[in-house]
Amino acid sequence: MADFILSCCSTADLTPEHFAKRDIHFLCFHYFLDGVSYPDDLGQTIPFDKFYQAMVDGADTRTSQVNAEEYTEYFEKFLAEGKDILHLTLSGGLSGTINSARIAADELREKYPERKLYVLDSLTVASGYGLLMDKLADLRDEGKTIDEVRAYAEVNKNRLHHWFFSSDLTFFIKGGRVSKVSGWFGTALHICPLLNVNSEGKLIPREKHRGKAKVIRQIVKKMEEHAQDGLDYSGKCYLSHSACPEDAQAVAKLIEDRFPKLNGKVEIYNIGTTIGSHTGPGTVALFFWGDERTI
Repeated sequence: MADFILSCCSTADLTPEHFAKRDIHFLCFHYFLDGVSYPDDLGQTIPFDKFYQAMVDGADTRTSQVNAEEYTEYFEKFLAEGKDILHLTLSGGLSGTINSARIAADELREKYPERKLYVLDSLTVASGYGLLMDKLADLRDEGKTIDEVRAYAEVNKNRLHHWFFSSDLTFFIKGGRVSKVSGWFGTALHICPLLNVNSEGKLIPREKHRGKAKVIRQIVKKMEEHAQDGLDYSGKCYLSHSACPEDAQAVAKLIEDRFPKLNGKVEIYNIGTTIGSHTGPGTVALFFWGDERTI
């Protein structure tokens, strides 16, 4: 058994069962639904279908990152047991939570100087973050040390591709990421934006496509262009979605048809309440290993 804790935030958007099976620990973000605070606990407190329906019905949502005091309490229970910790945070390009984690780590290193406590910016989000954690769990289970796993993460995290599309601009408009005028025309013309996460871990609009069928084909084309070994890609592929499982399944079918050497079937997860508070329903995200993100 490994002598270190592999840890992340709940925004890695896998399932409680997956995290438990892979022995990956996680700390919950928080979100507010009509002013009431809830933990982003992978749909356990409020199921995802009810959460997204509440958004459609007009509920107000906002999110809250983990603060330094929460990180301190979370990390210390492992350190007190004599365990080292490798913790990866949600992309610093999307959240300031890494700053809270680093404040807590700096204080705890003084109290536990014999222990290793590493905090890394994953530069990833949602189930792409989860796919990175899954790979690190593989390395740990192969007997790699905490330093070897940390080094792998630092070198390879920008090889994890994230591509997103949305067929519903309502919450992009509400959150100010799309102007009301552009959003009105986009909705009227059935425009679906295609975005990705860049090398700084920021979500960047890349293309606009008219119609869901076209953007589904285009997101698969991005995997063809960037996946490691092209159509011979033999790694894992994850998808996540916000209350649009049929769209995710359509993408998965195309990928499984185009990439016959995949490591298992495409795995489909829910976009969690933290990320979903900003995207709203109608978003599909694709994650795979490929060439290095450089822009």
